[in-house]
Parts: sequence; structure tokens; C-alpha cells
Amino acid sequence: MATAGSKGSDPLLGVCWKWGLPPLCALLLLSGGCASTSVSRVDAATVTDLSGRWNDTDSRMVAEAMIQEALSRPWLATYTGANKRPPVVVVGTVTNRSHEHINVQTFVSDLERELTNSGRVTFVAAKGQREEIREERREQAANALESTQKAPGKEIGADYLLRGSISTIQDEAEGTKAIFYQVDLEMVDISNNVKSWYGQKKIKKIVERKRVIF
Repeated sequence: MATAGSKGSDPLLGVCWKWGLPPLCALLLLSGGCASTSVSRVDAATVTDLSGRWNDTDSRMVAEAMIQEALSRPWLATYTGANKRPPVVVVGTVTNRSHEHINVQTFVSDLERELTNSGRVTFVAAKGQREEIREERREQAANALESTQKAPGKEIGADYLLRGSISTIQDEAEGTKAIFYQVDLEMVDISNNVKSWYGQKKIKKIVERKRVIF
């Protein structure tokens, strides 16, 4: 058993006593020995904002708000009335111009979900997805029963391309950080390059770092 003046069995404890730093020793041992991990399962729709950075809640809420706004603007009714059918829409590139590493594909998937589930436009697969489907048709042509093969040349061309960007402005002073996110989306008429709709969504977060004083 270690005494007040002995090193004991812990190497760190021995170093602390050697240099006459028992209070520091106790603090280090306490902080290292009490560390633990706790995991809780929560509903996927629960708002969680731990670091202040762009997260799943931002992606979902921005996609829902912007697609709702886009589908309420005149371009949709104008096209549907003139052509007697809903427009065909494809999602193009959403560029990450922020200072963060943002998984843009998650945001694109949220946009695609909102467009598809709205039932007010015909949504077609994006460029990368189309190539995978074309490869499947080539496989069918070579290996599937003729009666079940899907012939090429029957794809539906998109009328509009939805594209955009995510940008940020960051400011920080004395442990408080302000992060400003701006998401810009535009609906472009593929036949003539006319921007039929332009939407913008802004988010501002304040992150405060509290100092712990011993």
C-alpha cells in the first residue's frame, strides 16, 4: 500500500511526488480515471447542434423550405398550363463554397426527396445515376429474356435543372463565433438557359466557448 510520501504503484503518481506536485497529480489521475462514453439513441428528426457546424437538421430544413418555395412560384403554373403536364426536373451540381467539409450529397438527396414526394413535378435520375441505369439496360440486352428487356432510347429528357451552392461567412472574437450560412438554388430552363426561379436561404449560428477555470 502506498503511503503519503511514497511513489506507489502508478508511474505518473511517482513523478508527481518526486517533483512535489501532489495536487496536479490528483487532478491528472482524476481526469484520466473518470473519462467515460455515453451513447443515446434519439429520433432522427431531433434537432442536435453540438458544434455549430452544418448538420443533418440544417440539410433537411433548408431542403424542405426551399423546395416548398420553388414549387409555389409562377414558373411551375406557367409551364404546366402551357404544356398540359408537369415539368420534368433533374438536380444538377450543388457546390460547397463554405469553409467546412460539407457532405453535399446528403443535401442533394434531401432536395431529390422533396421534389419526388411533392407530386407536382416529374423527377428524373441525375447524371451519375443515369449511367448506372444505362449499364443495367446493356446487361439486360445481353442476358435477360427478350420479353423482359428494356429498350434504350426511351428516357425522358429534363425540362429544368436545379443547381446551386452553399457558402459561409465566419466571424470570431473572445471565444464567441458567428457562422453565417447562405444556400442559393436556381431552376434553369434547359431549352434556353433562362433562370426561371432563384431561391436563397440563410442560417446564422452563434457558438460560445465557455472556459473552465480550476
